Amino acid sequence: MYYAADDTPAPPSSATEPRTSYLEEKAFKARTLLIFGTVTDVTAADVTRRLIALDAEGPEPIDIIVSSPGGHLESGDAIHDVVRFIAAPVNMIGTGWVGSAATHLYLAAPRERRYCLPNTRFLIHQPSGGAGGQATDIAVQAREIVKARERIARTIARETGKPLEQVLADIERDHWLSAQEAVDYGLVSRVIERKTELRGG
Repeated sequence: MYYAADDTPAPPSSATEPRTSYLEEKAFKARTLLIFGTVTDVTAADVTRRLIALDAEGPEPIDIIVSSPGGHLESGDAIHDVVRFIAAPVNMIGTGWVGSAATHLYLAAPRERRYCLPNTRFLIHQPSGGAGGQATDIAVQAREIVKARERIARTIARETGKPLEQVLADIERDHWLSAQEAVDYGLVSRVIERKTELRGG
């Protein structure tokens, strides 16, 4: 099930390029992970593997920088759950835009560890699905979409402090928020411009 109307295939991996490997190693040593582009099962496997490895390295905070239109809901679920599963605290930093399934995984961090850069935009909405096949199969998929919608709304309500009824109304259509609007809504704790602002020194 996709949590965004974006089925653009992920670009080919360039992990074998020496320069990319060097940069990934530097980011890993800095306890920083990047989630850019569509959220897929490949993204989830890579991010969760790195989270578990960094957690095993030590208890220091892990920074995740997110710029994604969303993607596969269950892949976002996997990242969300592993962020909450590991012992090391995680700082989420939004940049560019954080939408749909990416917003869901972004909400895995406690509110005080959710940040964004000044020009970030956020998108919350209900999941969509491309139901097809027999009528009974379409009915099953429709029920699952309704269940996913309720679950997403409950997560947003829990993590923002908004009433569930308001969240359900807000996600009925695409609901865009600027960085400051996301702070006011409760998605983000504060807008930052520099890394030194993350943990107050």
